[in-house]
Amino acid sequence: MEIRLNGKTREVADGMTVSQLLDELKLQALRVAVQVNTDIVKRERYAEVALRSGDTVEILTFMSGG
Repeated sequence: MEIRLNGKTREVADGMTVSQLLDELKLQALRVAVQVNTDIVKRERYAEVALRSGDTVEILTFMSGG
C-alpha cells in the first residue's frame, strides 16, 4: 500500500504498524515523535496503530547537540 512519509510517497506492507515502520526505517521509538494524518501517536500505541493506504505520516527525530 502507499502512504505519504515526510512529504514523499512510500510503499509499505499492508497493515504495517507505526512500530514496524520505525523498525524498517531503523529509527528508535524513544528518539522520535510520530503523527499520522492529524493525530500525534503516543509512543505506547506505536505497536497497535496500523497504517492505511493514503495515510500521511510525519516522523520527527530528536537530535542532541547545540
